[in-house]
Amino acid sequence: MSVIFESTIKMAQDSREDWYIELKDTMDGRVETCKDLLEYSKKVEELGALYGGNIDEVRWGKDDNVPPYIIDAVRFEMSKLQKEIEDEIGEPLIGEETK
Repeated sequence: MSVIFESTIKMAQDSREDWYIELKDTMDGRVETCKDLLEYSKKVEELGALYGGNIDEVRWGKDDNVPPYIIDAVRFEMSKLQKEIEDEIGEPLIGEETK
């Protein structure tokens, strides 16, 4: 069976600026709420460890009320986090071509 996580960007109630990511493990139905990408990456690692670190897919989505500028901000933060991780480990993350 495939290990699939669903990540949904959501807006905090009564806010136009505050967002969070709802992380769902589709294998057991567990749902984690992550207030930022650092917490999200830790939760993905923790949940992934339950499956020996083998995650087959992470599906991304967003609620209808999430404005485009929030999506842009999340993408920017993800890009920064990816670069920090790559700098720390000294190589591109999985899925990146090596030269």
